Amino acid sequence: MLWEALRGKTILDLAQPMRRGMPQSPNHPPFRMALERRHGDLSRPDGGSAANEIVVTGGHVGTHVDALAHVSHEGLLYGGVAAAGLQSHLGFSDLGIDTFPPYVGRAVLLDVAAARGVDVLPAGYEITPADLDAAAAGVDIEPGVVLLIGTGWSRRWSEHDAFIGQRDGTPGPGEAGARWLAAHRPVAVGGETIAFECIPAGKGHALLPAHRVLLVEAGINIVETMNLAPLLDSGARELLLVLNPLPIVGATGSPVRPLAVLP
Repeated sequence: MLWEALRGKTILDLAQPMRRGMPQSPNHPPFRMALERRHGDLSRPDGGSAANEIVVTGGHVGTHVDALAHVSHEGLLYGGVAAAGLQSHLGFSDLGIDTFPPYVGRAVLLDVAAARGVDVLPAGYEITPADLDAAAAGVDIEPGVVLLIGTGWSRRWSEHDAFIGQRDGTPGPGEAGARWLAAHRPVAVGGETIAFECIPAGKGHALLPAHRVLLVEAGINIVETMNLAPLLDSGARELLLVLNPLPIVGATGSPVRPLAVLP
């Protein structure tokens, strides 16, 4: 049975914890969670009590998946569809995160940091096709898998301002690196930084060429702010990945808790 094959396997949680004040893009509303009802606010006749919370978050806060509707170029979404024809105050009638089917399958880790001989790539470092070739050496990449890019950046999660990279930037693929990834036809790509991009020092999220190449031109979803540190520490290069964002109808993104099952 399938579950017997998974017995005893190592399972890694690749999501960052969601809390008030966590690192996130300044382009999105912050995460908030507050207890709406505390124990004792209302007690039942038998002495029972319940607590519950209200959660407010943007779809691109914490570990999350970008829907194809997230980015347009010159007014067009993936497939040359006009964004104006799909969007309304209710969201998107197509290409929203609800159209992303749950993924359970093979993922390949391209540990660029290890290929460069470091634990963490420098801030603002642009991942090139040569870097990706080096990280992919000896591993078969067939179409339809998920490609995860290891930069080591999730090791800096506790360094709030440095992790965001507004001053010094963050490592990630440039346009050429994104085209290398797209050419391998993955179903999705994932990384550790807030934006799956090379963010140069002092530039912020002014230009996002990798998003254009992957979302708009190639129709490849992006997973951002992943906690890949435990996976990088494991030394695994291949894994079974469970990726299942919330089916929020018409949304441009959703929080997700990716799970890695190691062979």
